Amino acid sequence: MTRFFDILFSGLAIIILLPFMIPIMIGLKLTGEHDIFYGQTRIGKGGKEFKVIKFATMLRNSPNMTGGLYTTKDDPRILPMGKFLRKTKINELPQLINIFIGQMSVVGYRPTVKAHYMAYPEWCRDKFKNARPGLTGLASIAFRDEENILSSMQDPDTFHQNIIQPYKGQLESWYIDHKNIFLYFKIIFMTAEAVLHPSSKKWHIAFKGLPEIPAELKTYI
Repeated sequence: MTRFFDILFSGLAIIILLPFMIPIMIGLKLTGEHDIFYGQTRIGKGGKEFKVIKFATMLRNSPNMTGGLYTTKDDPRILPMGKFLRKTKINELPQLINIFIGQMSVVGYRPTVKAHYMAYPEWCRDKFKNARPGLTGLASIAFRDEENILSSMQDPDTFHQNIIQPYKGQLESWYIDHKNIFLYFKIIFMTAEAVLHPSSKKWHIAFKGLPEIPAELKTYI
């Protein structure tokens, strides 16, 4: 059932949002480094690599610059239109194509680069191999403000790998264990809530029985 709705929602969204996305594509072409899309290799179902499609929001060589794979608030590598696109999550819209062709689902664990994928506990990776990654998910809702969280850390790399990524793995695994069509739609609804109200913590109430939040994260999520 979720695959049916993935195809339906992504197909309709591509048709409906295309007129809105065209001005964004023109704006990206006329600013920054003139790239419209950015394809990054991520790990998907079966542990296989695929290209996640996004609107270009950062310098082409940003992974090799100071900051590496982590993006923080007011990151100097972000392009002129990038801050707005990232804050509103509009930069993620091209992933509708990934969903339509079956590489992703609307709801699932967020696909990550290999370095971040390997930071998940092995038992998490075993579960992810049998599921499609998603455009949104529990970890996406919980860590809506991840860039600001990392900006406040003296060592964002270590904090991400040792604290954030393992808890993300627990949340994503919880969804896989409890997946049903009701939860699928509930996460979509709560994602909209998180986008409209970034500081909202209603997800604490909306989802019962989630893994306990680590003490290091309770202030932030």
